[in-house]
Amino acid sequence: MNPTFTRRRFAGTLAASTAGLLAAPAILRGQNLNGRLNVAVIGVGGRGSGNLAEVGKTENVVAVCDVAEAQADAAVSKYPKARRFSDFRKLFEFEKEFDAVVVSTCEHTHAFATLPALQLRKHVYCEKPLTYNIHEARVIREAAAKAKVATQMGTQIHATDNYRRVVELVQAGAIGPVREVHVWVGRAWGWQDEEAAKRNNDIVSVRERPAGTSPVPKGLDWDLWIGPAPFRPFNEVYFPGPKWYRWWDFGNGTMSDLGSHWNDLAFWALKLDAPHTIESGGPPPHPEIAPASMHAVYEYGARGNLPPVRLTWHQGEDRPQIWKDGGIPKWDSGVLFVGDKGRMLLADYAKHVLLPEKEFEGFVRPPQSIPASIGHHQEWIRACKTGEPTTCNFGYAGLLTEANHLGNVAYRAGKKLEWDSAKMRVKNTRDADRFIRREYRSGWKLG
Repeated sequence: MNPTFTRRRFAGTLAASTAGLLAAPAILRGQNLNGRLNVAVIGVGGRGSGNLAEVGKTENVVAVCDVAEAQADAAVSKYPKARRFSDFRKLFEFEKEFDAVVVSTCEHTHAFATLPALQLRKHVYCEKPLTYNIHEARVIREAAAKAKVATQMGTQIHATDNYRRVVELVQAGAIGPVREVHVWVGRAWGWQDEEAAKRNNDIVSVRERPAGTSPVPKGLDWDLWIGPAPFRPFNEVYFPGPKWYRWWDFGNGTMSDLGSHWNDLAFWALKLDAPHTIESGGPPPHPEIAPASMHAVYEYGARGNLPPVRLTWHQGEDRPQIWKDGGIPKWDSGVLFVGDKGRMLLADYAKHVLLPEKEFEGFVRPPQSIPASIGHHQEWIRACKTGEPTTCNFGYAGLLTEANHLGNVAYRAGKKLEWDSAKMRVKNTRDADRFIRREYRSGWKLG
């Protein structure tokens, strides 16, 4: 399926976004809304425990998998009939026993748990970010289009009424055509000097790869946790989460993590797809650790009747100039849409405001066109059973994930990138290639 077509289908309303990815052959045999899915859950600690609880409310949890015995023990105590695994590759040997898979492993193994499920035509819910890098995102996006199953990335905030009302305002032209967007998040975890780490309450104070090792926690299979990444001895600075996410070998820092939530709003409202250029700035890139503070500037072309737009991502102590100057409320995190004639829309997870407020006195909101969500997990479960669309399917989420990763690629390459999405390559330099895909550790292969 053409991914651009899928993206455009998303533009009209939420309900139209994913119909092309959910063809009838993927619907479960004899399944209906009153039936129960048999679900395998891969990764049941941390965020995975929340996902497990959500699907376990209404469906049959028939298998659980985790590299940490303690986390698997907790899951099995709640679902004693479930098969138990530590290596998700072995779980797929029992593929006839389950209909759908929930993936909540660490970022660097998402694609390795997701791809075999898609190849077996299992419905998949995968936590954000969808994949570790751009190449993996493209593989998963194409596999999902081929499998025609129900897919959903774990961008739970996408299901809130606040995001829906913001999208309606932007798409109804409440602030006019939008040519500029700023997205910023206050979290400042990663590479920074000692004073900044204290100021930002960074949960991991280390700023270099540890020279020594720590005892592997009892019941943790460290080799399986490392998975396809380059091997290194265990150290407590990597595990448990979210410590690992700032290390380049395992994650991509705040950009890929929170970018999945915050850039999602602009991506949705403005019908974005692949940027033409990406430029980034911040402290000199560290070879091991993602930055606490940085910014990335994306230039998107016209989309239908929508004008080109510049989106700037800010994280940590980096902020938009209008925020610094006091031109807008100084929210810790937010998304600012800048429309014609100085009209703006500022939003965060829970609220939004039209600015300047005096200009919008007596403003009549557009009618609600995006229906309320039945719940992010429940959307996916319903789609598995009926073929109805999901809101963050892998066609949409794959493009969002690629864009987020491109910000880090530009940062690490230290150059403005000219992006050829169709060929999945940077046109003006080969320095970025090593950040688009990587070689895997012996014994691990994607596909």
